[in-house]
Amino acid sequence: MGENLLRDHHALLNKGKENEMDIFGYRTQGCRKALCVAGYILSCGALLLVFYWKPEWDVWANCVPCDLEESDVVLLRTTDEFQKYTRKKVIWLDLLRLLDSEKLDHILSTDRDSVLSKAVKKPDMKVRYIQVQKVRYVWDLTEKQFQRVGSLEDSNTCYEIHRKFGDGLTRKEKALRRLVCGPNAIEIEVRPIWKLLFKEILNPFYVFQAFTLTLWLVQGYIEYSTAIIILSIISIALTVYALRQQSVKLHNLVEEHNRVQVTGWTKHEGSCQLESCYLVPGDVLLLEGRKIALPCDAILIDGSCVVNEGMLTGESVPVTKTPLPHTDDTLPWKVHSMEDYRRHVLFCGTEVIQTRRAGKGPARAVVLQTGFNTAKGDLVRSILYPKPLNFKLYREAFKFIICLALIGILGLIYATCVYVSHKQSVADTVAMALVLMTVPVPPAIPAALTTGIVYAQRRLVKKKIFCISPQRINICGQINLVCFDKTGTLTEDGLDLWGVIPCQKRSFQSVHSFSGGCPLPWGPLCRAMASCHSLLVLDGKIQGDPLDLKMFEGTGWEMEESGPEDGETSAPQSCTIVRPGAAASQAPVESIAILHQFPFSSSLLRMSVITQELGKVVCDLYMKGAPEMVASFCKTNTVPKHFQAELEHFTSQGFRVIALAHKELSVGKGADLDNLERDKVESGLTFLGLLIMENRLKSETKSVLEELSGARIRSVMVTGDNLQTAITVAKNSGMISSGSKVILLEASEPEGPDPASITWRLMEEMHYADEIKDPSITIESSDPVGPDSSFHFALNGKSYQVLVKYFSSLLPKVLLNGTVFARMSPGQKSSLIEEFQKLDYYVGMCGDGANDCGALKMAHAGISLSEQEASVASPFTSQIPNIECVPELIREGRASLVASFSVFKYLVLYGMAQFIGTSLLYWQIQLFGNYQYLIQDVCITLVVCLTMSLTEADPKLAPYRPPGRLLSPPLLLSIVLNVCFALAVQVFAFLFVKQQPWYSELRSHSGCPIGNQPVSPGNGTANSTAQEHSILSYETTTLWPIVTINCMIGAFVFSKGKPFRKPIYTNYIYSCLLCLQLGVSLFLFFADLEAVYKGMELLCTPAIWRVYVLLMLLVTFSVSLIVEDGILQNRRLWLLIKALFQFRSSSRYRKLQRQLEKDAKWPPMNQRDFAEDRKVEAYINPIYEDEEEN
Repeated sequence: MGENLLRDHHALLNKGKENEMDIFGYRTQGCRKALCVAGYILSCGALLLVFYWKPEWDVWANCVPCDLEESDVVLLRTTDEFQKYTRKKVIWLDLLRLLDSEKLDHILSTDRDSVLSKAVKKPDMKVRYIQVQKVRYVWDLTEKQFQRVGSLEDSNTCYEIHRKFGDGLTRKEKALRRLVCGPNAIEIEVRPIWKLLFKEILNPFYVFQAFTLTLWLVQGYIEYSTAIIILSIISIALTVYALRQQSVKLHNLVEEHNRVQVTGWTKHEGSCQLESCYLVPGDVLLLEGRKIALPCDAILIDGSCVVNEGMLTGESVPVTKTPLPHTDDTLPWKVHSMEDYRRHVLFCGTEVIQTRRAGKGPARAVVLQTGFNTAKGDLVRSILYPKPLNFKLYREAFKFIICLALIGILGLIYATCVYVSHKQSVADTVAMALVLMTVPVPPAIPAALTTGIVYAQRRLVKKKIFCISPQRINICGQINLVCFDKTGTLTEDGLDLWGVIPCQKRSFQSVHSFSGGCPLPWGPLCRAMASCHSLLVLDGKIQGDPLDLKMFEGTGWEMEESGPEDGETSAPQSCTIVRPGAAASQAPVESIAILHQFPFSSSLLRMSVITQELGKVVCDLYMKGAPEMVASFCKTNTVPKHFQAELEHFTSQGFRVIALAHKELSVGKGADLDNLERDKVESGLTFLGLLIMENRLKSETKSVLEELSGARIRSVMVTGDNLQTAITVAKNSGMISSGSKVILLEASEPEGPDPASITWRLMEEMHYADEIKDPSITIESSDPVGPDSSFHFALNGKSYQVLVKYFSSLLPKVLLNGTVFARMSPGQKSSLIEEFQKLDYYVGMCGDGANDCGALKMAHAGISLSEQEASVASPFTSQIPNIECVPELIREGRASLVASFSVFKYLVLYGMAQFIGTSLLYWQIQLFGNYQYLIQDVCITLVVCLTMSLTEADPKLAPYRPPGRLLSPPLLLSIVLNVCFALAVQVFAFLFVKQQPWYSELRSHSGCPIGNQPVSPGNGTANSTAQEHSILSYETTTLWPIVTINCMIGAFVFSKGKPFRKPIYTNYIYSCLLCLQLGVSLFLFFADLEAVYKGMELLCTPAIWRVYVLLMLLVTFSVSLIVEDGILQNRRLWLLIKALFQFRSSSRYRKLQRQLEKDAKWPPMNQRDFAEDRKVEAYINPIYEDEEEN
């Protein structure tokens, strides 16, 4: 029974997905709740505050564990390393208030397999649900778990979607779904200021600060406490203002799409206009002519659409969407369409800019997902609930704060013992012990750690680099590997048409060059180039993929959108017509209609169109795509014998090569082209020839890659292009240096009895007698390769997939030297990033945002090259469309990281120096004065924290990274040694001042001692009748300047400049303020002005003693500077120590490097290896798949 309870008490929410959580069931118990309420009252709300910080304690105290089915409260826990808890109330939904029982039974019986039907509890007709991160989860009575609602089930086949939802939903079905799924709206509440204020005030550090200030006020530190209160109010006000502005901005961003007027279809009733917030999953949308911003995710079932997906991808190239086929298949619709399923989905937030009718009716789409379940909703949720960053700096900073808190507790014990031994009152003892406990933990630590990030983000904005996840800036400082997309990233986005090579009778003909302005002769190749594309006419202008545009322009043909009245074709209501232009060669046809399109897919590597010449009955199919892929669909007797050699001849020079093919197609008049099966029509083609396009490098590419290489940051190319082209671009850009070996990996799936295999082939330089030279293409000659030269692996997506599936132990070794990954699908790109991260690389990814969305999100730092200010495709967006943003981001990341360490070290030193000084004064029942604390905390520490991080990044990338850990030996020793120096000088000064002949324990303001004369009642320093003072003493007067100037010494010494930041003197504001602080402090100490001493509660000391104090500080400064710069920041010394003690990096990729250096057989060359075991399961990258679904 206990085991069953334990099992039913706990389950997984969103199992196997990125946002997976543990969910536990609890039931509220009356007596427990009553005890907790009593605890709230007796503790004056302190217990309630603790439960606010720790929701799991709240649940454990108020509730008892039970089955999830019986629970009224659930406790959610993230399954990542952070194990964050959230409390949620289970809500009951009464459906009978909407519909009577008979109608409800009828509605639910129509689709018994849906989550909706399984969630209704009979006969009560109630539904239990929870809302987690804006998404509803209903209790599935059959599966006994909470299931997500707000979207159609993925288990539906193509046929079922058409059959169940093609005619729309009835009014009652819509009402039921709306009640259970909620409104179709991405509602972001503009949070009231009072809520934001309370949330900020209840932050543990502000509560700690309030506690500290209360203690100081009780002790009479009015001015100091008032100053801190004012600063805290300003800080809270600024934070609340920023949060409010962000809330308003996000609200305005999504609100306009919540009330879009759309045309829906109701079963048995017909079409009607309605607000988009009333849409439900399964509704039918009618897409008529006009432009519309999509308010939901929808599956296109009739007609076709052209959509601008710039909001999702950052790339504003129009995308053509095709209807979901009517295939009678048992496979779920997404599985049936594979990665191509996105071609049928209209995503929320994207804009429909053109629709094409299907037969007599308008284009239709079935609502797939609503509200926060949509693609846009998912992206908004990622902003509202960002994934916690597992970065060592923040975890170790928290550990440090715990250590400081423990030191504070030791201080509390020490203070208690001292005050008890001096027979002080209980009230004084408790108050002063608590005061000392608060000293070593500066409440400003969390805020100070973010100042470097804030300033770095501002500098990035000036350089046109925008960020939606500022916490990632520090992580950029640790990047040691960057993956680059090729086309549009390393090379120019727009390709230039170089020439075509026609094919006749299994042999290539002479090259037709476009450079001379001679039009392409009429023939099958010309027809293919004029019609096989995804271009369209928008606002009188031809738009679409840049490659398609260049190809079409090369034909000299023209394009227009037209209807069937323009010719006797089997065209749909509207289609694209192409006709010869004035610059085209003479053609025997008037025009060609493009009737249907099978769009390009990065997984299929091809596209095709069905066309019809004006006046003809027969249709034609033209295919365009990757040469190897297109050749595989052609009749063998039409593919040239030297196809592979000719292909390599051009790809090895860096050309982009595309193949074209054709076949005649017999389709009956009035045939439904939308339901033609692609695999059947795309077969038995005739090979037409090759289209050659120039793929020029961007002018900045080579210098940036050289800079990264000089900084020892690996560069990797991840592209969907041809392998040979990618290798050539890698060589020309310097990614593969001259003299390096390139080893091609070709992996094969198991065939019959043979297991999976992998072939290692050393790539040799190819030379051709009739090599085509072109000034825009650089061919580097390789020097002879020596036995110790570096090597690079190059492979395609298919081989990578085989490696992942059958050679998992070999994959890390290949990744260690893998430089070129070609023909990679979006899913494979994401998988590759993840595999690099498993080797402990900090990975950056730079792409154009189109096919790289998954990889950009997966990387530690994804940079999308987009004209938009903030593309949701990645954490960083660069409006400057080249890779110069990559070293810029790394520079700022390093500067921000170093600044965070510097500020943190300073705050620890400041807290500990103040703690040591206060502890020494406690020994004689004394404290620093009100204004003394005020100068240390506000005039020095606050200013340092705000200005230290203003130092800009050094323009040169150093060949090593800054430490990424607070607990690394140099940083830890820096803090410990500087605290020890502070301790030594303060203890020495405290004891040494007592040995002076003019020293007296009695204190009052009565002038200065005369020279070094001993104290006497008449010498003007003390009076035998003077009472003891809690602040005035020679010890306080000695320790205050030492502690104060020690803080400035730390601020200067910790302001690390080279090699990651510019020198300290370039930070003019910080340098000037530091000098001003030092001048004011020395003036207060050396002034000899009675008014100054009285105001600062200091005693006048002999000039020689003040010189002694100054010498102590100079010695402290010299020792601290020498130790910090000469030893702790001396990289060569640390490398020597590491070598001496044989310390090795624990990173997985470093360990693997050391292993392979000892392996004489690595790398393998010109051999074939077989897999030891045959795995049958396919590799799926769960994170990518999840993103694709959303």
